[in-house]
Amino acid sequence: MSRLVVKVGGAVARAKPALDLVGELAAAGHELVVVHGAGPQISQEMERFGLEVRFIGGRRVTSKAALALVRRSLEEVNRTLCDELSPAAIGLFGDEIGLQATQVAELGFVGDPLPCGPASVEQALADNRIPVVAPLAVGPLNVNADEAAAALAVGLDAQRILFVTDVPGVLLEGSLVQRLPAGEADRLLDSGAFEGGIVPKLRAAVRAARLGVPAEIGETAVVA
Repeated sequence: MSRLVVKVGGAVARAKPALDLVGELAAAGHELVVVHGAGPQISQEMERFGLEVRFIGGRRVTSKAALALVRRSLEEVNRTLCDELSPAAIGLFGDEIGLQATQVAELGFVGDPLPCGPASVEQALADNRIPVVAPLAVGPLNVNADEAAAALAVGLDAQRILFVTDVPGVLLEGSLVQRLPAGEADRLLDSGAFEGGIVPKLRAAVRAARLGVPAEIGETAVVA
């Protein structure tokens, strides 16, 4: 039996393919940790309350006021995802289970997560549960879900991390990249070849791969 971390974005959290994949992996006997985002939901809430939606390097600038909306949106997605997945799913919040992060001052209440293997996640796995983790860190700080997934994958000694997204994988000039070495990914990121949400996703995959956890973004394997 292998231990896998599966990251699903807010845009696909309720989509049948993502739910089916998690179900298939669980049925195959894998230990699963699911980390989810809530990007579209957070942006919608911020716009509803008249707060500016702004990203730097694919990460959301988060004010104190926005942080409350981030938690509210994550709570909604976490609850829905647990209901849709399985009776074995159990919702957890990173700031409540001890996920640590270094604050990124220029982004506001945002943190860079540190590798972590929370005892509550280990206990859930031991009880044959599926922990479903919302990406907040102690502070609380808003944490990019891709980065949170990578930090947990490394800290929990996962055998693999899967990034489930609404695109088939890493696209370069419109073509799907099947295999992407970490060094080449760094070069492409530094050259500005990518923008938007793929940037933190790819950086998280590179970090995980370099720290010993093979990473897949859709059909793209990111290797050290």
